[in-house]
Amino acid sequence: MTFFGRRLAELWQTSTNTTMRKGAVAVLVLAIWAWSPLRAEAQSAPSALEGMWSNPPTTALGSFCAFACTDAGLARLNALLDDPANDSTPYQQLSASAQKYSTDTYVRPRLTAEALKTYPLDPADDPGLLRCEPWGLLRQMFAPHQLEIRRRGNDRIELHYGEWDARRTVYMDGRPRASNQPPSRLGYSVGRWEGETLVVETSGVAKNRTGWQFEHSDRIHVVERFSRSASDNTLRLTATIDDPWSLREPLVMKKIWTWSPKSEIAPYDACQPITAVKKREGRQP
Repeated sequence: MTFFGRRLAELWQTSTNTTMRKGAVAVLVLAIWAWSPLRAEAQSAPSALEGMWSNPPTTALGSFCAFACTDAGLARLNALLDDPANDSTPYQQLSASAQKYSTDTYVRPRLTAEALKTYPLDPADDPGLLRCEPWGLLRQMFAPHQLEIRRRGNDRIELHYGEWDARRTVYMDGRPRASNQPPSRLGYSVGRWEGETLVVETSGVAKNRTGWQFEHSDRIHVVERFSRSASDNTLRLTATIDDPWSLREPLVMKKIWTWSPKSEIAPYDACQPITAVKKREGRQP
């Protein structure tokens, strides 16, 4: 384990206070995400990525990016951890503050006036809770628990998620989406290799209310970049989201999983609608 990975693990395991400061933390979290640009190569088998990934590592970084995180949030978390005034502040409190900072200074300013009308989406209106309707692409991309990556023949890769037992097909031969193919919940995905990084571009996503915190249109376009860290055995996702209806400019989100070859995905066939969710009063300004 690298120095950065070891110190992050220690921080999470003893998260009742924060003892790391004086510049060390300023590079800890961001260093995990930094990697050199990879040279584009001919498509090859995803041997480094193929297999089962599951819950994030039990580190500060893993906790912070368990669902989705941003560089703005990571930088804020570093600053809070590096401030001696926060030495006795619980990590969970600093993490929540950094997530709020990310929302207020990075996510919200990028949303259009139309998207802000329903942002953040109210769980009481969530079709997934009310009618067991599977999640849309944005929420599924950042779903917790398992993600299994498998080759399916020579021309496609399957992304299989533990949440909703959802499956996405990524076409690796460049075939275009048919002109008469309607938008779908998870859209149409094509992929390519840039070195050992799997790049997946998705369009044709149906407008829905099971997205990640905000509504979007069927013109949304997402570019996902999956890469594996050899040092700490994690899978990293960087997703760039663009939608002229909901976003003023592209939104970049990140997530992390841990290598988990013994994990299994169970069928998602026992969903029970939840009708007791309380409607949120008011909306954040």
